[in-house]
Amino acid sequence: MATPIGNLEDITLRALRVLKEADIIAAEDTRQTLKLLNHYEIRNTLVSYFEHNRIERGEYLVNQLLEGKNVALVSDAGTPGISDPGEDLVRLAVSKGIPVTMVPGPAAVIAGVVLSGLPAGRFAFEGFLPMNKRARRERLESFRRETRTLVFYEAPHKLIYTLRDLRDVLGNRKAVIARELTKKFEEVWRTTLDEAVTRYENEAPRGEFVIILEGADERELHEAEIKNWEGISLEEHVRIYTDSGLDRKEAMKRVSEDRGISKRDVYKSLIGK
Repeated sequence: MATPIGNLEDITLRALRVLKEADIIAAEDTRQTLKLLNHYEIRNTLVSYFEHNRIERGEYLVNQLLEGKNVALVSDAGTPGISDPGEDLVRLAVSKGIPVTMVPGPAAVIAGVVLSGLPAGRFAFEGFLPMNKRARRERLESFRRETRTLVFYEAPHKLIYTLRDLRDVLGNRKAVIARELTKKFEEVWRTTLDEAVTRYENEAPRGEFVIILEGADERELHEAEIKNWEGISLEEHVRIYTDSGLDRKEAMKRVSEDRGISKRDVYKSLIGK
């Protein structure tokens, strides 16, 4: 179930009822959740469930569920299962045939996208990038042609490294840096990756961050593709598709789309070949 990401008033009436009725409340950070429970005078059993005890504690919680207990799972803040080990507990419960339901509420990714001013109809949520340098680079390379708005989470001590990597791989795109969402010092900064890198090279980041990045420009991608095809003949271009298993008619259609020319022009150029 979702809990506030900062402002305790963002709790729902249903969430309060479920917390009061639960036999066990499993929390990623019991200290953080205890503040919420104390604020609303909820005294139910509270246990920890986080990355380093998720296997052992997950089995315990599932056994409690099988015995008929009601377990409420909450994250440190926001929606469990989104970039936290909650997804493992849900998967384990589902595998045992245990009914699982969701109490919706705040999620930093949604708040960030809505506040960004960037296209929100289609977006790709990545969460935290891999810590391994090679894996991180490969993941970012896969976003070069992604035209949807991109959303990332980042901790303050790693923010500058992520911003640099995003700029170096994806270029100086428009970016929105959102921090401390719903809290007293909430900030939504609409900027560019160049400007963001400059700022945080000279300023220590504070708070939890959501980075919202504009997607690749479809027109620029198309123009780049056309330039790439200029180095080969139409016949070679068609052969690439026929060698991959397409018939010649479909291959010529693909070539016309790649080059931004009509199918008739492609056909005329290849008559007799």
